[in-house]
Amino acid sequence: MSVLTKRPVLRWLVPATAAAAVIGGGAAVATVAGAADPTLPERSAAQLLVDVQTARLDGLSGTVVQRADLGLPPIASLAGMLGDDNLMSLVDGQHTLRVWYAGPDKARVSLVGGNAQTDLIRNGSDAWVWSSRAKTATHTKIDADGDHGAPPTGLPTSPQEAADLALKAIEPSTQVSVGRSTNIAGRDAYELNLTPRDRASLVGQISIAVDATEHVPLRFRIYPSASDKPAFEVAFTMVNFDRPDDAQFTFNPPPGTKVNEAKQLVEDAAKSKDGQALQDRIAKEKERAAKGTKPAGEGPTVIGTGWTTVIMARLDQPAGQQPGGDEMKQITGLLGQLPKVSGAWGSGRLFTSHLATGLLTDDGRVFFGAVAPEKLYEAATTHR
Repeated sequence: MSVLTKRPVLRWLVPATAAAAVIGGGAAVATVAGAADPTLPERSAAQLLVDVQTARLDGLSGTVVQRADLGLPPIASLAGMLGDDNLMSLVDGQHTLRVWYAGPDKARVSLVGGNAQTDLIRNGSDAWVWSSRAKTATHTKIDADGDHGAPPTGLPTSPQEAADLALKAIEPSTQVSVGRSTNIAGRDAYELNLTPRDRASLVGQISIAVDATEHVPLRFRIYPSASDKPAFEVAFTMVNFDRPDDAQFTFNPPPGTKVNEAKQLVEDAAKSKDGQALQDRIAKEKERAAKGTKPAGEGPTVIGTGWTTVIMARLDQPAGQQPGGDEMKQITGLLGQLPKVSGAWGSGRLFTSHLATGLLTDDGRVFFGAVAPEKLYEAATTHR
């Protein structure tokens, strides 16, 4: 079946808009592959994008290695509070995952780290998240018209998923070219490079290795503008395009595992103190909407375009004054560890990494983008 028919669990789909933008002249297409590896026929960037767009994938299994050196500050420990700490460890260091795919409703990703294992499984209408460390399994029932993706991790767990996200960014602000042919996991591949035209972006280049035969991404790299070393990489070290056996997607909770139903967890959270506060806020927002009034903090503001876009959002209350339980207090405390900065725009805390920068102002504004701090300060001065 075509990967374009539905949104599969590992998001193998690369949007048609990516190819359309290149073919239509939206992005500059330069260079052809073939010179570096004469065993591969020449393919232009536009042709490679069409190859990926029209690829057919009936099955796949393999081993993926993910490496991350994002230059995150110590506050990255916050990630462990936001979900399975084994999954959130993907933001730093090197990790190995096993992946299996047999259609839009059958996929599995397994992350083994130290003495812990975390599995994300989609099998028909059933989706599971299992953590060996927590000895818990969360089950979600998916409607026939529901999302055809795996339970989200917030981070790409395969080259295909990462490439899907990157190719959505193709527009006139991006130069697309074909680099040297390469070999990934024993398979010949073309290298497709996406380079931001605006040198103010912290992203220097995105490189995607595309299988010469199956036309699916085998490796994905992000290079920061200040370095020729990838800040993030996810690549197959072994890959097989045979369809995995259906038994691979059957999950039976191991003895001693506490099984949670996602629907019940949501209902229990809604009955808690913080959940009731959220329901009250939603009710107020609906009341405002009915009256035709728009709350000051509704929705993010997009500043700029392309690779130097800055997103601005507002907190309900100024930084350091947020109500909430112990977890919110911990988060606020961690944010308080960020370096203090100030300027004509006011004062606040600054988050920096190799690929992105964030600014939390003391008056409750949040700015984020793949840009240097100066760009955020400029946005904070003009958007109050």
